[in-house]
Amino acid sequence: MKHSQEFLQLVERVKPQIEEVTMAEARVRLEKSPQVRLIDVREDHEWQDGHAEGAMHLGRGIIERDIVAQVPDKATELILYCGGGYRSALVAANLQMMGYQKVFSLAGGFRAIQESGYPIVV
Repeated sequence: MKHSQEFLQLVERVKPQIEEVTMAEARVRLEKSPQVRLIDVREDHEWQDGHAEGAMHLGRGIIERDIVAQVPDKATELILYCGGGYRSALVAANLQMMGYQKVFSLAGGFRAIQESGYPIVV
């Protein structure tokens, strides 16, 4: 998908405020601690087409509304992913503003998950 210049500029303004992890780093974190939450922030149809095994789905349109009910402990480590790492960066910034302390955006998003050979659920 081609992103607008305005959208890309918004993401670039947010990225210095958040932390990104590579898929290799995410795998280590997920294997090391079962408390780490992998969260897919993509649209419902994207989730239904395939998602990372073990991920929970809280789309970008609802995550800020529903995250506290799903993950009440704001010290829980969260790794967010979208299609390519842009939407998850925006969500990471918002969750940090909501008080979540260990929020990471997955660099490369779902494409990075697929390329790494991580299990996908269809």
